[in-house]
Amino acid sequence: MHRRIFLFSTIILMCVFSNAIAQRPAHLHYTKKEVMVPMRDGIKLFTKIYTPDSITEPLPILIMRSPYSDWNIGVLSPEKDPYVYNMANEGYIFVYQNIRGKQKSEGEFVMEGAFDKNNHNIIDEASDTYDFIEWLLKNTNNNGRVGQLGISYPGELALISAIKPHPALKAVSPQGTVADFFLGDDFFHNGAFRLAFGFEYSFSEEAAKGDTIFPFHMYDLFDWYYDLGPISNVNKKYFHGDIPTWNDFVKHPNYDSYWSDKAPLKYSDTPRLPILHVGGYWDQENMNGPEALYAKMEQYDTKHYNYIVLGPWCHGQWGDSSACKLHEYCMDRNTADDFREIQKNWFDYWLKGKGTGNFPEAVCFQTGTNVWKQYDYWPVKSAKPTKIYLQDSKKLSFDKPTTTGNAYDSYTSDPEAPVSYRPRPIELTYSDSSEWETWLVEDQRFVDHRPDVLTYKTDPLTSDIIITGDVLAHLFASITGSDIDWVVKLIDVYPESYAKNRELSQFELIIAADIFRGRFKNSFSKPQAITPGKVEEYTIGLHQVNHVFQKGHRIMVQIQSSWFPIFDRNPQKYVPNIFLATQKDFIKSTQHIYHSKQYPTSIELPVIGEIKTANVK
Repeated sequence: MHRRIFLFSTIILMCVFSNAIAQRPAHLHYTKKEVMVPMRDGIKLFTKIYTPDSITEPLPILIMRSPYSDWNIGVLSPEKDPYVYNMANEGYIFVYQNIRGKQKSEGEFVMEGAFDKNNHNIIDEASDTYDFIEWLLKNTNNNGRVGQLGISYPGELALISAIKPHPALKAVSPQGTVADFFLGDDFFHNGAFRLAFGFEYSFSEEAAKGDTIFPFHMYDLFDWYYDLGPISNVNKKYFHGDIPTWNDFVKHPNYDSYWSDKAPLKYSDTPRLPILHVGGYWDQENMNGPEALYAKMEQYDTKHYNYIVLGPWCHGQWGDSSACKLHEYCMDRNTADDFREIQKNWFDYWLKGKGTGNFPEAVCFQTGTNVWKQYDYWPVKSAKPTKIYLQDSKKLSFDKPTTTGNAYDSYTSDPEAPVSYRPRPIELTYSDSSEWETWLVEDQRFVDHRPDVLTYKTDPLTSDIIITGDVLAHLFASITGSDIDWVVKLIDVYPESYAKNRELSQFELIIAADIFRGRFKNSFSKPQAITPGKVEEYTIGLHQVNHVFQKGHRIMVQIQSSWFPIFDRNPQKYVPNIFLATQKDFIKSTQHIYHSKQYPTSIELPVIGEIKTANVK
């Protein structure tokens, strides 16, 4: 849940953003005021207030709160900020505040602290926002209506404010927000630890009050993380117990109350005011969060307050001046402009009373066809769970396997030769040259012929196949080790001669993918060693999609057991705490992936319409 704008490029980005919107008429000019706003315990938080010069009538207030110095905290004046300039040009009061202990704010910073929605007598982010709104109502020329928004960490802060809201808070939009740090966002995915991300982010936020970066001595960090050895070496060699969040990783390798108490998914329930969740299909940080939070709150939504927007974006890309392309994936339109209009209409209605308020439940971009779709329910109820099966000869088919016996394909995973999660070099995550933002849309041909990656695909499709909703992998497998990671990728393979862009011929585009740490097959709280040689079924959620596999394309599935260094190397020998594993615990493991009548490995697709056998040979 972190910033997309890199730590030391604020000046460059200000120039880029200013140039990008120079051609757009700025109808209003804003004046900035910096103040220290007192909280109930006397701690003062650094705040920037932007008000338009030429408007005298009371205006609504839009809040963004953040730990960061360089993203969504008022570096740019609102009329020049791509994220909100269309709202700024019609008049709002914009306020940006750093949370406790960060940047110029007083107090102690606790990263991703636990949140108790039932305790209204403690000081937390909700109480700070409450006090902040009280102060703003008394010290600005406002109309008594407040909204809050933000991407990533600022989005979580908006969500927290909505759980224990001030009466004047009328609408919030948590965007690119975490749902659960252990199960599906940020630091872990299904129990597998996000090494490069967890290492770099915990250091950047906790090594100093301001933003900082770890002093790597090389550019391509693949070798640095490899030479690190087991992650037990992090504290021994570098952190020395001085980074609190890293210490917590080591203390809590399983899903215990430490993780569940932090999870927004736990404390989110009845929407107390209108909420607009926003997420990206290729969000490399918090893909799961908006989907899961919307689904959880939808269970309790009796007032029709709960809405969602999903687009073809990486983390926070919808806040850019332009979002027409993500790496090689072309969207055929500026989807950031589309989103800005959605966001403006949302806050204009709830904070200004403009418009009809007749918002669709879900607005979801359909990749493949590149059109926006509106839905009354999300995921759509008409989608039919339909399995596509692994077959002999590395084929995929919607027909269930008929092979009897233990038909399988195998590969050997070696922790000493892990599969890279993207083509090298692996740059510093938050740097101007990093490809971190786009790795989920990298061409997967770079691993196609590795012996430790299994690849299955259909023949060219004879008609379109539309999938809308949750994708699940059902993996039947056995291993020779006692622990393993499973990486499963659903891929759209472009035609051999792609007329729209010949350079993308045979491009392998990830549509849905994730990792699962095998020890957590039965419980994320109580891991168990895997019995060598025993066939087990692993069910792995690959998140939600809205995609069309078009006629002439192929559907592909890839399976592997490492995604390094975004995820740590599983020793493949069961140890109670992987954070304490040593080099001698690393072993090779041979995996058998079954595709027989008895053990039919498949990907469950949410298909719209009928699938005919003729669609896939």
